[in-house]
Amino acid sequence: MKIALLGCGLMGTPMSRRLLAAGHSLTVWNRTRAKADALTTNGAIVATTPAAAVAEADLVITMLEHGGVVDEVLFSPALPGAVQGLRAGTLVVDMSSILPEQAQDHARRLAERGVQALDAPVSGGTLGAEAGTLAIMAGGEAAAFERAREVLMVLGRPVHVGPTGSGQLTKLANQMIVGITIGAVAEALLLAEKGGANPAKVREALRGGFAESRILEVHGQRMVEGDFAKRGSLAIQLKDLRNALQTSAGLGFDAPITQHLTHLYAQAAEHGFADLDQSALFKELQHRQDRMH
Repeated sequence: MKIALLGCGLMGTPMSRRLLAAGHSLTVWNRTRAKADALTTNGAIVATTPAAAVAEADLVITMLEHGGVVDEVLFSPALPGAVQGLRAGTLVVDMSSILPEQAQDHARRLAERGVQALDAPVSGGTLGAEAGTLAIMAGGEAAAFERAREVLMVLGRPVHVGPTGSGQLTKLANQMIVGITIGAVAEALLLAEKGGANPAKVREALRGGFAESRILEVHGQRMVEGDFAKRGSLAIQLKDLRNALQTSAGLGFDAPITQHLTHLYAQAAEHGFADLDQSALFKELQHRQDRMH
């Protein structure tokens, strides 16, 4: 299958490598061209614009920072955006994390041009992208999902969760659980340390019990080691939590736990941790303790 991938960042690059390794023909585009050029050694073709990248594609994947960027890359006349090159019958799979209403708007505008759309955000971070074990949450028509399934299975475990926008809604639910659980793990390890226990051994003791989670396993290890180099991003975690609150408000849904954690992540960003891994919320909570004394 001829695939175009727009956005060769932390996630798009390992995803591109997996698609190429699976034998797909892949054309890539990235605003910073050097990131796209790095994939030529794996067999990718580099396009100079989104429109040129998608011109011969059967399936287009977007993996971009937020809804505004997705909108620009798809529809901007200036770039020129992908719609300038998309053929009727092409399938666009947006794997970025954006607002559900943005996904619905994009799908409607693409449908006017005879182009199918799925919103299929992912969870699993760069490790999942490299290993091909991403959780993929797809919203859209069942027929479009079936058409994309084989390609998506190269990248992880795709599940069709409902109509257009449902993938993004599921990703918001995922990010609520991730963001809140990072806070719980960080606070618990800091409490244990404050009381004189060894945080590394506390984490080890909790593994396998009811507190076990992927967050305790991966992010807990980063907290214990003080390794906050960016794999995921605290700034993007904050963006996703704010999107969850915006969507909650639109649905008339009260999300007090998410609201509190969003405030803590916002403080972490203000205190200089925005460009670190989202597990760096640990540093914000640690500094709160230090400021008390």
